[in-house]
Amino acid sequence: MDKPTLIILDQEFSIHRFQPSASLPASIFNSQFYWLGKTDEELSVVCDSSIELNSDQKSEGWSCIKVLGPLDLSMTGVLAGISAVLAAAQISIFALSTFDTDFILVKTTLVEKAVIALREAGYNLE
Repeated sequence: MDKPTLIILDQEFSIHRFQPSASLPASIFNSQFYWLGKTDEELSVVCDSSIELNSDQKSEGWSCIKVLGPLDLSMTGVLAGISAVLAAAQISIFALSTFDTDFILVKTTLVEKAVIALREAGYNLE
């Protein structure tokens, strides 16, 4: 399988944690990029760092690497391959998936190191 093309998104992101019953402000839903994950234990939100949220916990300073899609849902190993390269470079990730593609968040302070590691592993970054 050919390695997918990766794109570094321009904005910086924050990861928020809320109680599962929390209400979110409308500003989230008007933004260009956001991701929600809800379980019976928590509600997680990833959004542009410029959006102010009153969350229980927040981790700031994340950059996003997008896998150029759409990807077929039967494809295997896409996220595993990317995460293995980043793990070998001692870069932790926060992974997101949608129906069409995958997104890998890395700390902004490590994004250049991530790009170098991925290029050395044969990934094309735009």
